[in-house]
Amino acid sequence: MSERIPILLDTDIGSDIDDAVALAYLLRQPRCELVGITTVSGIVAQRAACAQAICARADRADIPIHTGISDVLLLGKGQPNVPQYAAIKDNPHRLDWPKNSAIPFLPETIRSRPGEITLLSIGPLANIATLFALDPEIPSLLKGFVSMAGAFFPKGSPTAHTPPEVRPSDNREWNIFVDPIAAAMTYRARPPFHLSVGLDVTLPCTMPAAPVREKFASRPPLDVVLSLAEVWFSHVKQIVFHDPLAATLIFNPAICGTTAGTIEIPLDPNPETCGKTLFTPSPDGPHQVCTTVNTQAFFDEYFSVFK
Repeated sequence: MSERIPILLDTDIGSDIDDAVALAYLLRQPRCELVGITTVSGIVAQRAACAQAICARADRADIPIHTGISDVLLLGKGQPNVPQYAAIKDNPHRLDWPKNSAIPFLPETIRSRPGEITLLSIGPLANIATLFALDPEIPSLLKGFVSMAGAFFPKGSPTAHTPPEVRPSDNREWNIFVDPIAAAMTYRARPPFHLSVGLDVTLPCTMPAAPVREKFASRPPLDVVLSLAEVWFSHVKQIVFHDPLAATLIFNPAICGTTAGTIEIPLDPNPETCGKTLFTPSPDGPHQVCTTVNTQAFFDEYFSVFK
């Protein structure tokens, strides 16, 4: 087996189902050393409980779980509710998580292993922006930073990851849109490697509810994830594997083609325009953006870890 990769996961698990699907993969990926999970946005204690339930099913109660920032940093729609918590609320779990413990946990963990840890962000970016602002050296101490965030396709393309009530004609992605100030702060940092997995490249990685049920039902911890997915399926009849694609790329980067350049998020208080991601290709740019995806290679990689 190749060398294990230490990963910190920052997540808004409990809203869109793909966060839980990504966590299950990381727990079963033999090359993943999951050194901690931090939750962000809304009722972060309920999000931590969702992560706890999946970790417990994978016999990984040893993984540290910490709650982070619940509100947006300055402006944005925010994300107050955790609908999938309903699936595990009657199961044994805790809600007495110390408040904002993610904020000291993240820099302490990264500083303890300089140049080793990959930070994986699959939610709004308040925790990450705060981490980078409070300790500006942290980006340089990461091995890499992978984020499922942004939309980099031409104007007029579908925006399936953005709820219909906030879906504009120009393309925006939910993790950026709900907290654009945090996103702008995050993208101005310069880790040694920052890969953005945008909405456009994740959309082909879609599976309808019926095969999801078939594949998840007998494969722990996907069986617990399926209980959360049933809440999701009450209003959406498929899963788009946005966040799992970002997770798999840490271990199998050949799944996606990438282009270097610079990503900027305009700080515009107008709700009709805030939350855009502007990408300028450049060979020496500080960001990498996924531009193509091999969907079959993704699904092969994802399900290969579940025996």
